[in-house]
Parts: sequence; C-alpha cells; structure tokens
Amino acid sequence: MRVNFTVNGRPQEADDVWEGESLLYLLRERVGLPGSKNACEQGECGSCTVRLDGVPVCSCLVAAGQVEGREVVTVEGLADYAEQRAAHGGRGTHDGKATHDSTATGARTGDEASPSPRATLSPIQQAFIDAGAVQCGFCTPGLLVAADEMLERNPSPTDEDIREGLSGNLCRCTGYEKILDAVRLAAARGEAQGLQEGVI
Repeated sequence: MRVNFTVNGRPQEADDVWEGESLLYLLRERVGLPGSKNACEQGECGSCTVRLDGVPVCSCLVAAGQVEGREVVTVEGLADYAEQRAAHGGRGTHDGKATHDSTATGARTGDEASPSPRATLSPIQQAFIDAGAVQCGFCTPGLLVAADEMLERNPSPTDEDIREGLSGNLCRCTGYEKILDAVRLAAARGEAQGLQEGVI
C-alpha cells in the first residue's frame, strides 16, 4: 500500500508499506528519521513517542497505514514545531496543531527531510541540555516529545503534572530528577518569555 502523510511539516510518500508495518519502522527505515528509538516494541517505554495530529503516541503501536493524510511530529521536528507554535501565540492553530509553513522553515521532502546538524533547538531540547537531563540518550527523544506536548497544554505545570505527563516514558539511567529539572526549567523560561512579550 502507499501511504501519504506529513512529517515535521514536510509531505512524505511511502510505497509498498506492508500491513503489519509500524509507524516507528516507517519513520526510521523509510523516511530516514532515526530519532524515535526502537526499544520495547510494546508501547511500554515511550522511547518511540511522536505526535500524531498533535497527540503523543507510541509509534511502535501505530500501524503505518493509520497515518494516511495525517501529521506526524518527531523529535527531529521539535524545533520547527516550537517555532511555528510561537508564531501562532504559543498554542498552535485553532485545531491545537501548529501549522507548518515549509517555505519559512526551509522544509525539504524525501531523503532530505533530516534537519541540519546545526539546527536550532526547541526550548525543551535546550532545557534538557542545560539541566544535564541527557544520559545515554535512548529515552530522550520520547521524553522530549512528551514534555513538549505537556508544556503546550500546561505551560505552568506542578511537579505532579510533570510526573503525570511523563508517566509513559521510562528512563533506565537516571532517578528522573534531572529530567524533572529540565521540564521545570523549560516551563520557567517559557513563563519569563511570556512576561517579556506581555503574553502572560
């Protein structure tokens, strides 16, 4: 089967997709976006979390055919997604998803879909670096996608909100404190920026 969908604001087409193929396989092997990690293949660890039409999902559990005509945002697209969200008042468009203007972000299609190694980072990505929340890095992509979505919904989360928002993501290296610190840092920076811009 052929699947047409949008990944990180760029149209994609995949041919000869087999019925049992997962979105995770499609992203990693066909589209060339290896950021989402293949760990448990059972939806238990969250390492493969992506946003499907704005909602975080475990891409290992989504059949590739289910993304026909839909929008996927991976960890590789978080910076562009955050930029577009900021341009639309911090909460995406009327349907809860940020719209992507491929000309504004230098979008490409096909094999050129991977971002430049010098691409800017989203606020949550920068906060993870600044807080030292990245260890082996295997769980990090899923945590980043989940945290980004949670902060979009709740820009001023409590610690309980953060724990709940990241409850579907496992990290085998840390005690989670640095991860919580990173989300707190991103939230505080978002609030400070909102105050400067007069949004909050």
